[in-house]
Amino acid sequence: MTMTLPAVRPASAAEEATVTSTIVLAFSSDPMARFCWPNADQYLAAMPELTRAFGGRAFEHGAGYRSDDYCGAALWLPPGVHPDEEAMVALTERTVTSDRRGDLFGVLEQMGRYHPEEPHWYLPLIGVDPAFQGKGYGSALLQVALERCDRDHAVAYLESTNERNIPLYERHGFEAIGAIQVGASPTLVPMVRRAR
Repeated sequence: MTMTLPAVRPASAAEEATVTSTIVLAFSSDPMARFCWPNADQYLAAMPELTRAFGGRAFEHGAGYRSDDYCGAALWLPPGVHPDEEAMVALTERTVTSDRRGDLFGVLEQMGRYHPEEPHWYLPLIGVDPAFQGKGYGSALLQVALERCDRDHAVAYLESTNERNIPLYERHGFEAIGAIQVGASPTLVPMVRRAR
């Protein structure tokens, strides 16, 4: 029996708060997010701001996606568009404890080294409400955006912050190209999907 994938559509700027809430829920047990903010109050205060800084520019470029029921969301950045690094650094300095901050800055520095040199679509954030994981939302969100990449014959790139998600990305054509780990940080896996 084939699973019917949930319907996915572009997310408008007016939906940013709802999409951000989905991302915050989705990352509540993410190893890297909880390394940054192990305390629930810290996490809930900082993660919405990180979502806006890391992937919020997707809304300006028609590159945010959400399921019809808002159970899943993905924020893509088109070629030439980058996260708000200044806001991310300020957030890190303000909210991540000093014993973790150096490791996190080391991770961020290494992340920049893995981005493809050619123009590419970057997926900083994709997530599904934990109550709905395993129901095809991740595949549906990837499929819609990757069809756009294929139309443009463009490379797609992401860093997996959770090893459980790597098989999903591999099923959609991504290949691991390294590993990023600094000090006590969890491991991030940079992954690229070649142009088709």
